[in-house]
Amino acid sequence: MDVKADAGRFDQVEADALVVSVFEGEDPTEGVIGEVNQAMEGLIKDLMGSDELRGKSGDMVYLYRPGNVKARRVLLVGVGKREDFDLDSVRQLAGSAVRYLRGKGARTVAILRRSQIDIVAAAEAAVEGALIGLYEPDVYRTSDREERRIETLILCTAGGGSAEDLERGIARGRILGESTNFTRELVNEPSNAMTPEALSLKAQEMASRLGMEIDILDEPRLHELGMGAILGVGRGSDEPSRLVVLRYLPEGAPADRTVAIVGKGVTFDTGGISIKPSDGMEKMKYDMAGAAAVFGAMRAIGLLQPNVNVLGIAPLVENMPSGRALKPGDIVKGLSGRSIEILNTDAEGRLILSDAISYARRLGATEIIDLATLTGAVSVALGHVNAAILGTDDELVARLIGAGNAAGEKLWRLPLDPEFREIVKSDVADLKNSTGRAAGTITAAHFLREFAEDTPWAHLDIAGMAWQNEKKAFMAKGPSGFGVRTLVNYVACNE
Repeated sequence: MDVKADAGRFDQVEADALVVSVFEGEDPTEGVIGEVNQAMEGLIKDLMGSDELRGKSGDMVYLYRPGNVKARRVLLVGVGKREDFDLDSVRQLAGSAVRYLRGKGARTVAILRRSQIDIVAAAEAAVEGALIGLYEPDVYRTSDREERRIETLILCTAGGGSAEDLERGIARGRILGESTNFTRELVNEPSNAMTPEALSLKAQEMASRLGMEIDILDEPRLHELGMGAILGVGRGSDEPSRLVVLRYLPEGAPADRTVAIVGKGVTFDTGGISIKPSDGMEKMKYDMAGAAAVFGAMRAIGLLQPNVNVLGIAPLVENMPSGRALKPGDIVKGLSGRSIEILNTDAEGRLILSDAISYARRLGATEIIDLATLTGAVSVALGHVNAAILGTDDELVARLIGAGNAAGEKLWRLPLDPEFREIVKSDVADLKNSTGRAAGTITAAHFLREFAEDTPWAHLDIAGMAWQNEKKAFMAKGPSGFGVRTLVNYVACNE
């Protein structure tokens, strides 16, 4: 999709459709909307007066041959109250509009800037939202695929912002949108295609294109290093396990800071011997969404080139039942040297992350952020609106929450009270990998905390957010790419 800014008059822009946002309760004769109303010969005023257009979020009115506007069509989109309109509103407006107009056969879409939000940030958000909105998880369909395409997106800026600044905002929005979709493409692949080895090769291809260092540790190297937790989870599968390490080390970056982002990569999770119910198990291909988000974030970081050392680490396994699989009651020892009692083989994500976090420390990380589709409990606690965040460093957690808010990815902090720490201790080993139903998200985080030790650490449980169970106006059903933009914002805004 080609993207360009047009600083001229909105009514002179040639496009298949012009998108105009309408605020709830606004006067259709005042300001920018008044200018649009005048160009459309009072039609907006008539629509709002008849209650056909209220400006409430989700309202859409599609108009043909709209008065003295050169665009062939006008799409009026309700965006709610003006005071609630923010960058995520821009993303959702752009995503909803392009998805709707693609269905109408539009190829060139113009979006009129209406708010006082910083024009460069708004341009970035609009491009990001449009690209995310246009993604469809239908790659394997042989019929009934969405073949219509939006070829050009025009941002009508009404003379605001320099051309150079706008181009920078557009370029950044494209990188973030495409990197999010890169993650969604990885998560969308079926597990017979996206094995641990196949996923590691996708990371290798991406790293090669960007000139980024990558190390892929195979099972002999994992054995040599003593990563018994990763190997233990993966030994029930015929697919060999891997650990991927991506290194973004820009020349001149401060040597005293290295951010490690660590993502859970279970390419399919049956639960192992503690097997899951069959109903809904097909979705367990998304259990590598944490690793995929790390790869998407590293792609964006490699293109944006912030002046920060960043490690992207992803343990990749398949959790299967077999005669070789881990059993409840088994004990494994990981890279840290700690012994772990296995009480539930379906609590496998924290096992592989324990080795990856330990390895991040060994590689010199000064702060560690992990993200994972770790617990079903997080959806019980927070539904599908917020991901959970827990951490040992208040400043790190606060910055991540801020980065998530800027990205439209909400994070809600849960406690790490010391009383929970006692619960993860085992009677027969150092730790146990499962503690029962109570406070499942918190106890899982406490388990991981043991391996971060004294390194500032934060954990994002994205199990409720990495997959959209229902189609939204601005996003297709399926993988969401949650976490990519939060990680990038955190790294790029805290250089």
